[in-house]
Amino acid sequence: MEKAKQFLRVSDEASEVVSRIAVPPRRAGDYPSFYENFSLRGLRVDRVEPGLVVCSFKVPPRLADRNGNLAEGAIANMVDEIGYAVIHVEGFPISVSVNMSISYLSAAKVNDELEITSKVLGQKGSYCATIVLMRNKATGEIIAEGRHSLFNAHASKM
Repeated sequence: MEKAKQFLRVSDEASEVVSRIAVPPRRAGDYPSFYENFSLRGLRVDRVEPGLVVCSFKVPPRLADRNGNLAEGAIANMVDEIGYAVIHVEGFPISVSVNMSISYLSAAKVNDELEITSKVLGQKGSYCATIVLMRNKATGEIIAEGRHSLFNAHASKM
């Protein structure tokens, strides 16, 4: 255990260097990050209603695993992003993920067209639950089902 602690210990010099790094905050309307652009590029929003978002997505090679299937990490990212999108209100603070549970039911291959539906299951105070269903448009087969719980710490009234 001591070896692990020693290995993970940060020197004062390294700590000082990191503390001087300026990271500008991202504001609403800023361009998407590299990560968002890489993982969500090609996602089309087809329908938006209160408590409902429906998207289409053609599986690109960049998100495939070595077997040519949509990678499980890419599916988890979509559950996170689209599960959040259904509750987001412009101008309000962002919510943070509390829990995600994903059932991977079948595979989506490169170039498969997917329909991704996100719905609000319920909301109690600052806690909100959503469900994201990902299915193959051509076959109707369910690829994955994700449940996403989020929390929003509203400004204190004190």
